[in-house]
Amino acid sequence: MHSNNTEENENTSLHARIDALAEEMIDRLRALIAIRSVAAPAEDGAPFGAGVRAAFEHMLALARADGFAVENADDCGGHIEFGGDSPGSADADAETLGILVHLDVVPEGSGWSCDPFLGKREGGRVYGRGAIDDKGPAVACYYAMKALKEDGFAPAKRVRLILGLDEETGWNGMERYLARVGPPDFGFTPDADFPAIHGEKGILIFELAKKLGKTTAKGLELRKFSGGTAANMVADYARAVVRGDSYDELKAKVAEYRIATGRQVHAKGMGKSLEISANGIAAHGAMPERGLNAISVLMDFLPRTGLVNESVLEFLDFYNGHIGFDLHGERLGCAMEDEVSGPLIFNVGTAAGDAEAMILTVNVRYPVTMTGDRVYEAMLPVVHKYDLGLVKLGHKPPIYVPADDPLVETLMSVYRAHTGDAESRPLVIGGGTYARAAKNIVAFGPGFPGDPELAHQKDEYISEENLIRLAKIYADAIRALSAG
Repeated sequence: MHSNNTEENENTSLHARIDALAEEMIDRLRALIAIRSVAAPAEDGAPFGAGVRAAFEHMLALARADGFAVENADDCGGHIEFGGDSPGSADADAETLGILVHLDVVPEGSGWSCDPFLGKREGGRVYGRGAIDDKGPAVACYYAMKALKEDGFAPAKRVRLILGLDEETGWNGMERYLARVGPPDFGFTPDADFPAIHGEKGILIFELAKKLGKTTAKGLELRKFSGGTAANMVADYARAVVRGDSYDELKAKVAEYRIATGRQVHAKGMGKSLEISANGIAAHGAMPERGLNAISVLMDFLPRTGLVNESVLEFLDFYNGHIGFDLHGERLGCAMEDEVSGPLIFNVGTAAGDAEAMILTVNVRYPVTMTGDRVYEAMLPVVHKYDLGLVKLGHKPPIYVPADDPLVETLMSVYRAHTGDAESRPLVIGGGTYARAAKNIVAFGPGFPGDPELAHQKDEYISEENLIRLAKIYADAIRALSAG
């Protein structure tokens, strides 16, 4: 056991080394952000698209150059290892500490004040998609490992920085990686908030669809509808294309609605059609209260236009009567909550429609003591009433680790030593992280209490100060969790 003085000296040496690596760390993050690692159609050797593959190769090359052992598991994921074969360090029978990060990012969305894939550095911040979710924390964890290695720390356990490639989409890559390599024994993922996350709500992704019938009535018709970019984002843009004989009255209604509500709805001609668009405020689907759903804005406006298609009007009646701007499924019948994790969260992430059908992609986060089946059953009366199709696309069951678990207590101790925050308690969140990918994993940072929510939003950034601070926190956490 180390004395307090020894521990303080080790901390001083380690943290000074991270300070010395700060400029290099910032440059490496900017280079990683510059790679547009948004999921795309599979290519040879790139199951999640060329951009994701490029980010993966970038990190593996960096680690090889720094002397780490690396693993590529069928191009679906991999890891950077510290410990394994080092003399006096971990051996084949040692436990594995896993640090699960992801290199893929959500689409950039709209409204940025800078290029989202430039890695702009300004005012003590690094801007770009992925800066906080999750490339910044991934780089901080990598430099925590690098500083420990350079400082002479020999972990008694194997330390693996596990590189996920499809966290924002299907998790198939992480599943294939774990099936081939095996799961870590315990660990954390830097993809949520501090002080520590000991529970995550269950996540459902599903479609609600309605077939549209033809109408013989003459008048304004809805031709197309689209909105949002991902199920786990609050849609910041939606558009509808309508066709009619005259648009002057409709343009006036758009202006009236904009003035009456303060919501950004606009109209412009498109040949013989009219495009009606709505702007919202992007936010993470786990925290829709921080955004404004453009799909809901446009759905709210469309019944005022005089559309003649009866099945479209029926769908609008369903949406506005049972979803609207609700965030908890109140009018859809699935509102539920528990003492541990709070209320169910309901977000319509995308919408698409044409002359034949309207389809919504919905993202639900339900309380840890509930079940996905209970959520679906609660919605069925409304689904049947409006003759909707319900297609289940994905389910991640909830997780919960007691606050007095040694893993949680160790991470809380590290957090408190760095922040002096003795009041904050472990949290249960609606977000879905790689903590669900294996047993004994919890989320730990990178967001500090009071920080603005930047994930999945325009002008996403990480402050240079926090990037360095994160590297120090994660270095201390790795040392505490992997020491003998």
